[in-house]
Amino acid sequence: MRVLGLDFGSKTVGVAVSDPTGTLARGLEIIRRKQETHLRSTMRRIGELCAEYGAQALVLGYPLNMDDSEGERARKTKAFGDMLKQKFSLPVYYCDERLTTVEAEEIMEAVGIRKDEYGKHVDRIAAAVILQDWLDNDRDSDIYRRER
Repeated sequence: MRVLGLDFGSKTVGVAVSDPTGTLARGLEIIRRKQETHLRSTMRRIGELCAEYGAQALVLGYPLNMDDSEGERARKTKAFGDMLKQKFSLPVYYCDERLTTVEAEEIMEAVGIRKDEYGKHVDRIAAAVILQDWLDNDRDSDIYRRER
């Protein structure tokens, strides 16, 4: 089963895809928009990627606060997840994304990407980290919920 992983931000969405066996994640691209509320082209591109890769589910990074509480960013992410479910009729799973940006930066440093180039890659790599975490862990565990 192929799955798309998404790292939803205020002006970007990092995108990753699993291999056909649902074992490995790789970063695909970063979808950029000028304003946070302008999601039409973002949704169109996600639809194109779902079709291109035959995605059967979406995994959305869920930005909990360090104390496990849900803040404004989590609420916006949930609203985005609701839009995805409605538009694409695919299951949407949420994966705790705390510290994924830190992990993405560590990966970029390890592979020799210059710090002034991080912005060109970080959301795509963070999406891959989120998706790989979901693929590696028990997908039925209570931290990976279809509904929040």
